Amino acid sequence: MTPSWESSPLVWEILLVSTVLLPVVFVVTGGMSGAEKAVAAVCLLAVLPLYLLLGRPAIMADDPRRGTVYVVALVVLYGCAASTASISTFALFGLCPQCFVVYSARTAMIPVVLLSVAHIPRHLLLNGPGRYEFLTVTATAILFSMAFGMWSERVTALSAERAALIGELVESRAEVARLSAERGAAAERERLAGEIHDTLAQGFTSIVMLLQQPDERRIGLAVRTARENLAEARALVAALGPAPLDGSTLEEALGRMVSRFGEELAVAASFEVTGQARPMWTGAEVVLLRAAQEALANVRRHAHASAVTVTLVHLPSATRLTVRDNGVGLGSFGEGYGLRGMRVRAEQVGGSLTLTAADGGGTVLEITVPVSPGGGQTRS
Repeated sequence: MTPSWESSPLVWEILLVSTVLLPVVFVVTGGMSGAEKAVAAVCLLAVLPLYLLLGRPAIMADDPRRGTVYVVALVVLYGCAASTASISTFALFGLCPQCFVVYSARTAMIPVVLLSVAHIPRHLLLNGPGRYEFLTVTATAILFSMAFGMWSERVTALSAERAALIGELVESRAEVARLSAERGAAAERERLAGEIHDTLAQGFTSIVMLLQQPDERRIGLAVRTARENLAEARALVAALGPAPLDGSTLEEALGRMVSRFGEELAVAASFEVTGQARPMWTGAEVVLLRAAQEALANVRRHAHASAVTVTLVHLPSATRLTVRDNGVGLGSFGEGYGLRGMRVRAEQVGGSLTLTAADGGGTVLEITVPVSPGGGQTRS
């Protein structure tokens, strides 16, 4: 069964019925004898129940054996009709396509040739000296049928290949969409993990450290830290920016953070700003703020420093944040989740992060982000 028949069986069926019934009308109304009319009409009309009872089921089931029986019966019925009524040749327009439906183009040419030559004996007997001229027309028709059948098969094959490619493309696009969704979900999970690590986890660490040696000042700081942690949690749930930036500039948020850090650890903590301050896009502000939080958390946990300096430098094409301490240096800790998260954040916005040993002891963390990456928006 050819895909063209699958896509439009009704068209082929209408063609078969019309090309069989029309010559029957001419046979019945023609001037032939009653016996000839009966033979031609009965043979042509028998094609229709043959198709309904044998041909269509064989084609639908793609059954070569029953299909062969069907085609052989078509050739016999048409041969009987063509041998008694020349007008029966009109039925070839519907019968030949049936051969191509059942067989491939090369195999179908055998019954097509048999159908095309079935009327020749009658023609040779009735047409006298000019009877051989009709052989040229018949040969031309057969060649045309061969060429048309092969072309149709090729077009059908290309259509099937194209349909298969389209199906594969649809499946590929669905797979890409699925993988993209999975990657997006993974990236969002990583982002949320970083947000929780940089905010809630560090805040709870501060609270625990403050309450280990409780006094009135430390309890007050722990309460304030808990409230800020609650604000961070609400900001995360509401998918907002970092709570410390709400309603304030980056410089003000960093200043409060450094001041609170000095109060909690009772160390000298200073914050400096150099260069001309300017509005920054939100992504850069978040990266710098989270970097400062992580750097100060590392100083609290590992450095045992007595002094920390945080510097925000506005350069012509970038903004650089530097956190310097006078603690025990890089040998006290490796690059854990927090530092890796900071590095990833910086790279996501086109920036960079470096961690080096300070002259005279201690550690220097430096993170630089561009002023206006593609698509960056400034805060209003």
